[in-house]
Amino acid sequence: QVQFVESGGGLVQPGGSLRLSCAASGSIFSIYVMGWYRQAPGKQRELVAVITSNSMTNYADSVKGRFTISRDNDKNTVYLQMNSLRPEDTAVYYCNAPYGSTWLGDWGQGTQVTVSL
Repeated sequence: QVQFVESGGGLVQPGGSLRLSCAASGSIFSIYVMGWYRQAPGKQRELVAVITSNSMTNYADSVKGRFTISRDNDKNTVYLQMNSLRPEDTAVYYCNAPYGSTWLGDWGQGTQVTVSL
């Protein structure tokens, strides 16, 4: 089973930047779609960004133009570069792989991102 471990979260001021990393326990070479998701307290988990094996991407409207998803198959790692951060970006961020209507991994611990003064 594939395990994903997120890292890189922290406290940042509005307008700041942060880069998140998602390390997979196994190869992601054959995984077609990898994605970043986030969940704020009291809210449902939502899509942030996805990337395919040939580097096609899609983003939630709320982060479009500010966030960039990328993947390094040789390092079995997916990244999320977050710029121009806003307080409403505050959430726990998770990495996973959609597989039909389900997921390849569990949701793990995620990494906390807090945007505030």
